[in-house]
Amino acid sequence: MEKRNPHIGSNFDDFLSDKGLLAETAALAMARVIAYELDEARRARGLGGEAMAELMNVSRAQLDRVLDADDAGLSLEMLCRACHAVGCRVSLQLVAA
Repeated sequence: MEKRNPHIGSNFDDFLSDKGLLAETAALAMARVIAYELDEARRARGLGGEAMAELMNVSRAQLDRVLDADDAGLSLEMLCRACHAVGCRVSLQLVAA
């Protein structure tokens, strides 16, 4: 009898879910995209870090944490502040899995 590969038909999300890493990995991926897009918007507006931090009414260290692509702990309030500072707004959509 031929032995079947148990992973055929599965996808990477299934693998991450089986390992208990799906939520953590998804959050980190979103944090990286958000940090990248905020930094691009900041640059497009010609804002330096100090100026953006001032517009957000936060310290430069807090802004650095917002723009840290490896920190998935961004609060919605801080995200809204950052978006407002660079002339954007947040749009969130939940999609059925």
